[in-house]
Formats: sequence, structure tokens, C-alpha cells
Amino acid sequence: MAGPEGEGLAIDVAEVGPLDAERVVLVVSGTHGVEGYCGSALQRHWLENHATGIPEGVAVVLVHGLNPFGFAWVRRVNEDNVDLNRNFVDWDAPLPTNEGYELLAEFMVPQDWSPAEQERTSARLFELGDQMGFEVFAAAVSAGQYRHPTGVFYGGAGPVWSHRWLRTWAADRLDSVQRLAIIDLHTGLGPWGHGELITSESVHSEAYRRSVKWWGDIASMVDGESVSARLDGDWLAAAHEFAPGTEVTAIAIEYGVIDSISVAQALRADAWLHAHGDPIGPQSTAIRAATRAAFADDDPAWLAAVWPRFRQTIEAALDGITG
Repeated sequence: MAGPEGEGLAIDVAEVGPLDAERVVLVVSGTHGVEGYCGSALQRHWLENHATGIPEGVAVVLVHGLNPFGFAWVRRVNEDNVDLNRNFVDWDAPLPTNEGYELLAEFMVPQDWSPAEQERTSARLFELGDQMGFEVFAAAVSAGQYRHPTGVFYGGAGPVWSHRWLRTWAADRLDSVQRLAIIDLHTGLGPWGHGELITSESVHSEAYRRSVKWWGDIASMVDGESVSARLDGDWLAAAHEFAPGTEVTAIAIEYGVIDSISVAQALRADAWLHAHGDPIGPQSTAIRAATRAAFADDDPAWLAAVWPRFRQTIEAALDGITG
């Protein structure tokens, strides 16, 4: 696994606080590689400006670049074209099915990316979207699929490297932790600069009630409250498996950047580039730039808009695990 210049890639972990802390706040960036631009900026800003104010006996652990390949190549997916947040299914059980994606697959990532073919396939997708209805269409596209390895939102054929690393690292690092708060940083959905707090828990669960107590405005992806479709295989839903016996309270922050149609078009182009094009060829520069723009706005006003939500969220997590 290497970056575009042949450089080695790794996941970085930074910790503030005692190594034996029984109460930990875990902040993860880059689950979806390119989304790490925002997550990394937030983690670094917090480290530089706020790391001295955490409660005694509490540790803050920052996992930087959970999907380092996607981060380096400006892709949402990993080295296997796998969406890491669709990879945490039960691999000993039958895989989830997504019949809706079967109707879309040939148009989502065509073999040709000429302007004419983009226009034809996009028009067909709009037609299918009208027929299916927005919510059904959105779920078909993004909920996860396991039959098209070069398609979008592909969940894989088994646990990928980042998945295995996270489980192994967490089993060791979190073994003695009693209370764990997790904040997973994402971009790409919702209004510009707004950070929606998303839980993978049902509104009927104790973890959901605890999240509401800590953070207030929470949207359950499971119960259809979120800008995100309900997903198969997201890692926050499996986080309680990493450290059995630990109380886990987990959320994702989803920051909006640009409109959803432009995001989908950027993902289609990126998937085509790596499946049928040349990832370092002449078309790659423009496609990578469009992908980056879909998930990170370089306007200082956007960065200023996303920071307060993160600061409020991490401060509430610190209060929650010590309360």
C-alpha cells in the first residue's frame, strides 16, 4: 500500500492524558480517506489550542487517517475500492443484499467517461431516481453493496486492512477502559458547514438516550432521522464489539460541503478513474480536484463554520464520560 509518489502510508495515533485512563474520548479522522482533510484540521487545531484543558484522569485519543490510502489518493475508499463504513458487517453471515443498486450499477460506473457517456448515464440515473423515489434511490446508491467491486459504496469481500487494524488496536488499547466516547469525523452530506450529529443506535436504546443527554441534537441513522441513509457495515455500529464490557457512546459528525448531486458525480468519476482509467494519467488531476472539493471546502469561512460544532461535541463528550 503506497501513495501516489510511492510513499509509505500509515495510521497515526496521538494521545493526551494517562495511558491507564479508564475514561477515554476517541476522535477518528479519515474513515473515508478524502474526508480526512477536515478531520485532520480539526484534530490538529484541538491539539494545538485545547489539549491542556482535559479533566484529570481522562485521555483523549486521536486516530488520524483511519483510511490512509484514500487520504493519500484523494479517494473516499481504500486500496481495494472498499468503503470502510460498509465493511463492518458480520462476515460469517450472508451478506446484505441491495437489489436497488443492481438496477443502477451499469450507469453508476460506466466503462467510458466521455462527455457523451456521462450525459447518457446521468440522464438514465435521473430517470431511475424519479421512478424509484428519492429515499429509495438514495438508499440503493449509498446503503452499501457487495456484488460490484468497481462500483461505488462497495463493502468488500472480507475485513480490509484498516478494519483489521482498528479491531486489533482497539482490543489492546481499550481493554481496561470503562467509559468510551467516540467521535468519527465525516464530510459530504447536508447543508454547507453544518455538522449533523449522527448515531448508529436506535432511538429505543440506552446508548441513544445517553447520546441525547450528552449532546442534545442527535439524529438516528437507524430510525431514518439523519441526512445519511441507513447503512450496512458502518464501524460505529460495531464499536461495542471492540472492547466488551466498556460503555460505548458513539456519534459521527457529518459536515455538509456541496450539493449531493455534485458529490455523487465526483464519486462516479473517481470510481471510473480507478476501475477503467489511469489513476495518474491526464484526467486524474481534474477528477481528484473535484473529489477533494466535494468533501473539503478550502474557504476559511467553511473551516470557521465547522470548528464550533466539533469543539462543542468534544467538550460535551469530556463532560459526559466524567459525569
